[in-house]
Amino acid sequence: MKTQLSNPEQIVQANLDFYNRRDIDNFMTCFSNDIKVFNFSDNKLIIDGTEECRKFYQELFDASPDLHSTILNRIVFDNKVIDHESIVGRQGSKEALEIVVIYEVKNEKIFKLTAIRKL
Repeated sequence: MKTQLSNPEQIVQANLDFYNRRDIDNFMTCFSNDIKVFNFSDNKLIIDGTEECRKFYQELFDASPDLHSTILNRIVFDNKVIDHESIVGRQGSKEALEIVVIYEVKNEKIFKLTAIRKL
């Protein structure tokens, strides 16, 4: 399924919907081929490119049958969407994980994602 979305918020929302369904094929359509995922606190590159991205999320989806993210707050600013999320079911955990994710969109694809975790 090719996303036919044009604004950054629609693209990020579609990505989240596919994440919540653990639909790896459609989830990946939201990312550019050179997707980069960074950890905010040390600016460490965690994922570089679609192959690494697919592998990471496929393993997460396989290990997390009850995975679900809920948006607690969203800010849309230019080509950036900043989501404060509460994630449950990650790796089978019942504990909620709070995270802030900064999505950057260009040419109707997410090209950069930066994750901020509580210390």
